[in-house]
Amino acid sequence: MMKLIDDDDKEISEINMTPFVDIILVVLIIFLATATFIVEGKIPLNLPKAETSQSKEIKQKKVVVTIKKDGSIYIDDQKGSIDILKKKIKKLPKEAVVILRADKDVPFQKVITVIDTCRSEGLERYSIETSKLE
Repeated sequence: MMKLIDDDDKEISEINMTPFVDIILVVLIIFLATATFIVEGKIPLNLPKAETSQSKEIKQKKVVVTIKKDGSIYIDDQKGSIDILKKKIKKLPKEAVVILRADKDVPFQKVITVIDTCRSEGLERYSIETSKLE
């Protein structure tokens, strides 16, 4: 019969931590890589604050229009213009919702221009994104 442990060899009395550390590092790298993709989806803004701010899930078709402090417009997280917004809106049904995200320091005229553009193309439903007043 064959022996599994030689008399000269010692039994392993401690756990080798190297494979465990390797696995933890790989999991950490995967977490960091996916976390950056999650954050990239939103355009950073300094949203206006409101006491009645609430989170609401919109089930209808929607278009997200973001206006940054410098006045640049993003349509569904892609840089655009009023003309591109008009083309995008024409493809949407009339019951679609416009989610307006505007920096708190944006001139109000820029916001009115976006709303006016949406209304001229037939969209009458809006949701203005704000942050909760603390």
